[in-house]
Amino acid sequence: MKKAIDIQKEYYKSTAKNYDTIHVSTELNEHNFALAFMSSLITLYDIKSILDVGAGTGRTIAFLQEQHPKLKIVGIEPVEALRSIGHKKGIKSEQLIDGDGNSLPFKNQEFDLVCEFGILHHVPKPEIVVAEMLRVSKKGIFISDCNNFGNGSLISRSIKQIINFLGLWNIYRYLITSGKMYEISEGDGLYYSYSIFNNLKQIRKVCPYIHLLNTTNSSTSNLYQSASHIALWGLKKLNAE
Repeated sequence: MKKAIDIQKEYYKSTAKNYDTIHVSTELNEHNFALAFMSSLITLYDIKSILDVGAGTGRTIAFLQEQHPKLKIVGIEPVEALRSIGHKKGIKSEQLIDGDGNSLPFKNQEFDLVCEFGILHHVPKPEIVVAEMLRVSKKGIFISDCNNFGNGSLISRSIKQIINFLGLWNIYRYLITSGKMYEISEGDGLYYSYSIFNNLKQIRKVCPYIHLLNTTNSSTSNLYQSASHIALWGLKKLNAE
């Protein structure tokens, strides 16, 4: 059986030409909604530099360049085929660079803000990527990603939440994926079951000020129970200098 990382690389390489059509919608989807929200925080918190982890073809870079021309923004992307498309669209090679979120090639607190849009559910150990994001950020981090416990029908969500409450979620995932822990879909490639709430305690240790926002419709005010996609803004200090 091919390793998960090889499957991912092959998927993105084979779909690179259609990546923007599949993943970068011009409609107001969850990540576009989150990106617009993050953009408003840039002025509010005087953000001058941003690192985008898992930048793909450079959607975040292009959007923020247009909205904030003076902003320094760098995106890292491990798939050369995706970076190549971004470069062809006019993103500079020094802005969209090779890099892996598991080991960011930057010093501590090098960027005011570190963000990611929909990549944590593609990595087997998202806590490693989150730790790296926290390390290289000076003011805070921004995450737009899944909440598997808030996705599906009321019955489906309730069952998943009960399994998680009993501490059996990883065992359950191991059994239904035959030990792989991941699944594969045509539209999203290889993905893992992920919830932003899995990393909430980890983030709170470094960012005492946290804001959560549902980026798709939520049927209740309890985002854990009913929001399938969530944006998280974690701030290290209220008046970070």
